[in-house]
Amino acid sequence: MSKSTNLSEAVKHSIEIYFKDLQGERAHGIYSMVIESVEKTLIEEILKRTQGNQSEAAEMLGINRNTLRTKMKKFKFL
Repeated sequence: MSKSTNLSEAVKHSIEIYFKDLQGERAHGIYSMVIESVEKTLIEEILKRTQGNQSEAAEMLGINRNTLRTKMKKFKFL
């Protein structure tokens, strides 16, 4: 099983749990909720692995360092 398949399965499993927890209520804003949650967790974990080195974290994420800093401010990591 590939690494991307593992990630896809984890997301699928989390979404299934989310819908079960709704207990019939109508879901709203799922896309932004999932993207923001995953993005925040991803950035947090990469920063831990790089011991807070923003340049290294940005490189690992494949984004510009300024973009990373903007996201860090958004998620109150700065």
